[in-house]
Formats: sequence, structure tokens, C-alpha cells
Amino acid sequence: MRIDIAGLRPERVAVVPSPLAELGMALHALSEPGHHPGLQGWVTGVTARLDPHLADRMCEADFLWRTTFSDVFLPYAGLPGRTALPGATLAEELDLLDKLTDEQFVDGALEFSCAMPYGGGSSPLVDAGLRRRALDLAATRGPQQERFSELLLTDPPRIRAWLRQFLEDCDEAFFADTWSRLRHQLAADARHKTELLRRKGLAEALAAVSPAVTLDEAAGEIAVDKLSVGRTAVEDGNLLLVPTSLGWPHLSILYRTGWQPVLHYPVSSPELGASSSVEQLALRMTALSHPVRMRICRYLARSAYTTSELAQAHGMTAPEISRHLSVLKKAGLITTRRRGRYVQHQLDIAIVARLGSDFLEGILR
Repeated sequence: MRIDIAGLRPERVAVVPSPLAELGMALHALSEPGHHPGLQGWVTGVTARLDPHLADRMCEADFLWRTTFSDVFLPYAGLPGRTALPGATLAEELDLLDKLTDEQFVDGALEFSCAMPYGGGSSPLVDAGLRRRALDLAATRGPQQERFSELLLTDPPRIRAWLRQFLEDCDEAFFADTWSRLRHQLAADARHKTELLRRKGLAEALAAVSPAVTLDEAAGEIAVDKLSVGRTAVEDGNLLLVPTSLGWPHLSILYRTGWQPVLHYPVSSPELGASSSVEQLALRMTALSHPVRMRICRYLARSAYTTSELAQAHGMTAPEISRHLSVLKKAGLITTRRRGRYVQHQLDIAIVARLGSDFLEGILR
């Protein structure tokens, strides 16, 4: 992942906590606790006291945050002028969310759930072909997601109002208390990174964000070591660094065309548990030694995919993907489930976590 920072002035780099981004990460952790072994106690506590009706509503649109979370949780990055900053409160950021256009909101909401093109091009609100593709892909995820996507495409204001009310209810139910405890740590981290920027420059500040983030001053770009490819440019806007207390091991990059680039980075790295047996370890590391299977694992760590979806994403044939999946399944690294006429595969995060934090962080980064 590369961010072109040619001409970026120091004052255009902002390190700012975001309550809405942290709520998005909280929802992600509740939906995929296996991604966050260090948050088991928090997840258990919140889940135990969650109102059943709110829990049901959380499932209605969990594809907005289950994979990681949608760009709609970083709305300031998409506002005109490319200089808006996160708000100080959740209410302020929800107001910023309301300022996104319907096209921006729908594109962000469909990014993970329907594999829409990331930035640029047409919107499914106006492109009939993209609309059909989005609904076809939503159908493979089940009737609930299909219904939600149909509403999203036919009546965006209704879904936007639903999402705002849902996020406000989450704030009242559990997030306000969580944010009151986390915001001090995030503010302290933001002050520390800002001081590094002022005293030692961008390279030192980025190194403190993550060893995976480096500055190539000669090329005028930031490189982020991830198992994905993308490019964006700061141009005449800001570069935003947004810390998260709940996010490890995810290091997320917003690189949507026309939006401010955002580095959403974790401020802590909890330790993981014990390793696998020698026999299991040998089998699993052999299975993971192939670069294609590593890339497949990156997809399957975030969501369940069918063989044909993986084939399309990797530019391979379905039989080729099936052979790789067979190796991973034999090693006990993936699970398979049938949803109607579709068979979906997903990585067993608990098993992968036992292989070591470096590998887990690499595929979830």
C-alpha cells in the first residue's frame, strides 16, 4: 500500500482520535471476537448485558463492520476540501456522516459486502450493471443481506437514518462508557505522535505508528507493508493518523479516490496464547508456505467466500483455487459451511492465532 505525499506540508499531517471509528472497531470486535483475542473480557461483558433487540439489529447490517469496518465510519475523510478532521464527540461525527452524499455512503456500505470497486468509476445508484452485480453478490450472503442491500440501493435516506439511530443506541447501551475509558489513552497517543512529528519529523512518527509503515523520502511516498495492493495521494488535502485502542492487529488504510488518506492504527499489541503441536505446526506452516495460499488466507480471515468468488478476486480458475483450499482444509486451517446452494470457506482465526502473532498480524493488517 503506497501513499504519495509529494508536497505535503507538516501542518497537513493530523493525529486525531475518532469516536465514530472506535465505535466501528467496537462493533467489529463484537462481531468477530476471534480477530481480537486480547478483548475477550470486554466482548464477554458487553455481550452479556446487551439488549436482545439491539443485538438483533446489530446482525442486520454486520457486513458494514464484520470484515474490518466500512469507510462510512471515517466520514470526515470524504468531505469536500479534503481537510476535515474527526469530531470531538460521536454526535459531531454522526453529523459529518450525514454530510456524505448518497453515492459516497452507498459505495462505502457496499465495499466489503458486495465487493464493489474501491473508489472511482460509477456508483450502483446510477449504473444498472453495478447495481445488478451488487444485488447478485448480496444474494450469495443470504436473504437478510440481500434485503438490506435492496433497501440501500432503492432508499438510501431510510438506511442512513436507520444506521444513525442504531449507532446512537449503541452509544447509549455500551459505547459511551467504553469511550470514556479509552479516549484518554487515545488522546495521549495522539499527543505523543504529534510531538514526534514536530520534533523529529514524519519518518519517526510513522515508525512509532507501526514497524509496517515506512517513509521513502526520496520517492516522496509512505509504504505500508500489507497483503493487499493500493495507491492514493494526499494531493492538496490532509494525511490523517487515527489511533484505536480496540483495533489490534488491524492496521487499516483508507485510500478511496477523492478522500483524504487515513492510517487507522492500533496503539497496543496484546500477547497471544500457546502454539500448536509440532506435527500440526509442520503441516500448517507447509500449507501456508505458498504465496497464493497466504493471499487466500487474507480474504478468508475477514469473511466467508465461495470458491468462485476467490477465483475472481485472484484471477485464477475455480479448480486452481479448489486445490489450494484443499491443502488449507487438510491442515485444519479453514472451515466450510453451506448456505443454500453456495459453499463458503473461512479461516479458523483461533487456529491461526496459535501459529504466532506475526502471521496473524500479517494477514489481518
